[in-house]
Amino acid sequence: MRAFTIAEASRQIADKRLSPVELTRHCLDRIAAVDGALHSFILVTPERAMADARAAEARLMAGQSRGPLDGIPIAHKDIYATAGIATTAHSKLLRDWVPTEDATTVRKLADAGTVMLGKLATHEFAFGGPSFDLPWPPARNPWNLDHFTSGSSSGTGAAIAAGLILGGTGSDTGGSIRGPAALCGVAGIKPTYGLCSRAGILPLSFSLDHAGPMAWTVADCALLLQAMAGHDPADPASATRAVPDFSAGIGQDAKGLRIGVVRHWHETDSRADPAVLAGIEGALEVWRGQGAEIVDVVLPSLFEYQAATFVILTSEAFALHEPWMRTRFNDYGELLRDRMLFGALFAATDYVQALRRRRELCAMTAEATRGIDLLVTAGAIGEAPRMADVPKWSMTKPGYTNPFNATGWPAMCVCAGFGPGGLPVAVQIAAKPFREATLFRAAHAFEAATPYRERRPML
Repeated sequence: MRAFTIAEASRQIADKRLSPVELTRHCLDRIAAVDGALHSFILVTPERAMADARAAEARLMAGQSRGPLDGIPIAHKDIYATAGIATTAHSKLLRDWVPTEDATTVRKLADAGTVMLGKLATHEFAFGGPSFDLPWPPARNPWNLDHFTSGSSSGTGAAIAAGLILGGTGSDTGGSIRGPAALCGVAGIKPTYGLCSRAGILPLSFSLDHAGPMAWTVADCALLLQAMAGHDPADPASATRAVPDFSAGIGQDAKGLRIGVVRHWHETDSRADPAVLAGIEGALEVWRGQGAEIVDVVLPSLFEYQAATFVILTSEAFALHEPWMRTRFNDYGELLRDRMLFGALFAATDYVQALRRRRELCAMTAEATRGIDLLVTAGAIGEAPRMADVPKWSMTKPGYTNPFNATGWPAMCVCAGFGPGGLPVAVQIAAKPFREATLFRAAHAFEAATPYRERRPML
């Protein structure tokens, strides 16, 4: 059985040409065949998966389908609480923790009829990785097992690219959905801050954390986000506005959109590799040919967003972990310990000044983008590096993803080609808050005009 997208599988399930049970068995067989080398899963739940699949098939035969996600196999990043199923955060500290309730988004996806295959590798507490001193090894990139997935939604990116799951959940505090999407060649969206509930998801930085979906295509991400989004009183930051139809623009081209290119970010502030630059220009050419207006936009330097985000993230993360850092310091992996300790070195004045600067950056970003529908820049600086070459302090370098955590804007990465090493490169597209439908429209228009979704890693 070939790898399906969610949209393809959904159509075939609805037409009774594909059985949810057969599809789930295929995914479980593929996990058993290749994940011993890939390490994308921390825990596989075959009994739960088959029970979910049989229930979906029974609903289908009874004419009671719950919608396009009914019978679709997915898995969850292992910081999403799952009732009765271990949730470890890829850490020794939680290796025996079994939640009694699902995270809100886990429940919503289950209510939509998804089949849960298990829990996916992450960086320790979504922060420390790739680490080799934890109870489970780090996930590896299916395009080349010697190479990095990025993080922290590492297992989700790897499992989707390898065809083990059709979609999955991720979290994004400084790029943890978009980074793995970029390096693993999949689609991943960090929605607007507050669009998806974070209740039941282990936090890293409460003012920067976002929950969102990852999948092989843009259209699949829209389907997953449709089920995940919505107000939740259990999350104090949850938005109260109605959820729109995220797939409304899927199938339209980019005609009439005004797309701003933040060239100085990927050409000057942190110059991307030639393959990435070529991918960005290729995307702009596609949209220009469809009738979009392409304009250059100047925003504050990447270093400005990085400085504010770094101080806020590490301060809030240390505040969360301080009790364990004091009493169980050596139970953390080395990378998390060393990175987290930055937060102990910042004074309250540093944190307050970073929050103040963040508000200024949000205002400056909004002002500079008047009349702009979308922003475009790089997703990652190049192809995935070798695992052995990932530096401990990589998170101190300016990243293309940080600005949209600081502002809370929705942003996604999609594959924009391949580099000289044969690994994917990506373009990042961002929209103004709660404009996910426009973001999906443009991203899908590019994706549909290029051949990159036809190529899968060979394992």
